[in-house]
Amino acid sequence: MKKFFSKLTLLGALMAMLVSVVAGCGGGDGQSAEKKFLNIATGGTAGTYYPIGGAMAEVLNKDIPGMNASAQSTGASVANINMLKEGSVDLAIVQNDITYYATNGTEMFKDNKIEGLQGIAILYPETCQAVTLESTGIKSIADLKGKRVAVGAMGSGVEANARQIMEAYGVTYNDITVQYLSFAEGASALKDGNVDAAFLTAGYPTAAVQDIASQNKVVILPVEVAKADAMIAKYPFYTKTVIPAGTYGIAADVPTVSVMAMLVATNKMNADTGYAVTKAIFSNLDRIQAAHSAAKAITKESATNGMPIEMNAGADKFFKEK
Repeated sequence: MKKFFSKLTLLGALMAMLVSVVAGCGGGDGQSAEKKFLNIATGGTAGTYYPIGGAMAEVLNKDIPGMNASAQSTGASVANINMLKEGSVDLAIVQNDITYYATNGTEMFKDNKIEGLQGIAILYPETCQAVTLESTGIKSIADLKGKRVAVGAMGSGVEANARQIMEAYGVTYNDITVQYLSFAEGASALKDGNVDAAFLTAGYPTAAVQDIASQNKVVILPVEVAKADAMIAKYPFYTKTVIPAGTYGIAADVPTVSVMAMLVATNKMNADTGYAVTKAIFSNLDRIQAAHSAAKAITKESATNGMPIEMNAGADKFFKEK
């Protein structure tokens, strides 16, 4: 009898060990469904980054087990790069020119080169839009001399675009009354008559400009092909773009330039997560495109074109798959 109880005790101990091992492997404590928190930096609520980033968060939450992604409104490209550097966000939508500046330590990142940035995907063109009202009589970038111009927030990507576009027309900050306003603020100031023109860089149609056009006759100042070619020769991240007639109620096509919106991570994101994120987004482009018409330009085929930095290994793997 004593030997029987001894065997029973041993059997009980073995069973307990087995249960412990199974629980550890199977995640009985919830480990298999461990939450993955992922913050996506976007931009202002009046722009394109915010709705597109929000749609991306929804897709990731639905398609990746345990994912808890959220999109947050930010100061856009430059702020997003700094947030990636600080580790307060995991993903960010950023203009490709700003990513280029950060990686190479130029422009607003002069003497402040950012290490460890990695690309997930090129998304869609972000069009540089110099907006005014028909009532101002301004018809050209050259006409901005002597005017009050909202050039974007100080040190922002929009501000760099505004400065480079005006440079092509021989206009400097010394020639204008500079107003450092975000494009939401600039649009509001334009509508209220507090500035004569405002620059913004965003996928068109942009909500802030649509709002102005609902009450005013809007004019988009052109960047003619010859000027665009000169800009591209100096700043290779630009591309030529045409804003079609009908956008914002404009009567004819308007030539201008664009940079590209891209999705950026850091080398803290491992390849498995990078792959899962990229696959989820590009397998659900219809959901992303429903958030904003600018996202209709996002394709798997163009997602690595013009990539200015090293790519996340998982994202790279996804795009190389047939």
